[in-house]
Amino acid sequence: MLLGSNGSGKSTLLRLLAGLLQSKSGEIQLQGRVGFVFQNPDHQLVMPTVGADVAFGLVEDKLPWIEVKQRVEDALTAVKLLELQRRPIYALSGGQKQRIAIAGALARHCQVLLLDEPTALLDPDSQNDLVIEVQRLVKTRGITALWVTHRLEELNYSDGAFLLENGQVVGQGDPEPLKRRLMQKELKI
Repeated sequence: MLLGSNGSGKSTLLRLLAGLLQSKSGEIQLQGRVGFVFQNPDHQLVMPTVGADVAFGLVEDKLPWIEVKQRVEDALTAVKLLELQRRPIYALSGGQKQRIAIAGALARHCQVLLLDEPTALLDPDSQNDLVIEVQRLVKTRGITALWVTHRLEELNYSDGAFLLENGQVVGQGDPEPLKRRLMQKELKI
């Protein structure tokens, strides 16, 4: 998890890691393929149906059709939405849209999954479901997930966290002490 107050640089760091922004100095290297999930899934779901959207990211890989079909089915199965493969994107709930965005990254066989406040626009039940789903995917697929959040209860599902202040990592490790530190800082504001 990536924690910090508003304006601390969390989303900027995630976008730098994903290659969506260019750094002004220094160098960033991530090993493996990176998937990115925006806070608002409507900013990345571009195709008319679920299956077409999950397949969209595979176009540049120039894979045989049968492999694309298999990857789409595997990714939708992983996020428990295979039955929605032919459904129009507009007919999905917010939680379903977030899971479809995650499926798109999984279909591309990402090893690192970056999520920018993916629960921010969801109702409480959908928030919990999504956190548990990502935790399960991390364990079963062996991927790394870096998750930006303001919901401190999501730290209960994290095995580590980073605390950002003014664009700098000021703490890392066990989520509980970082959670307390952030809460104390915000109480002073």
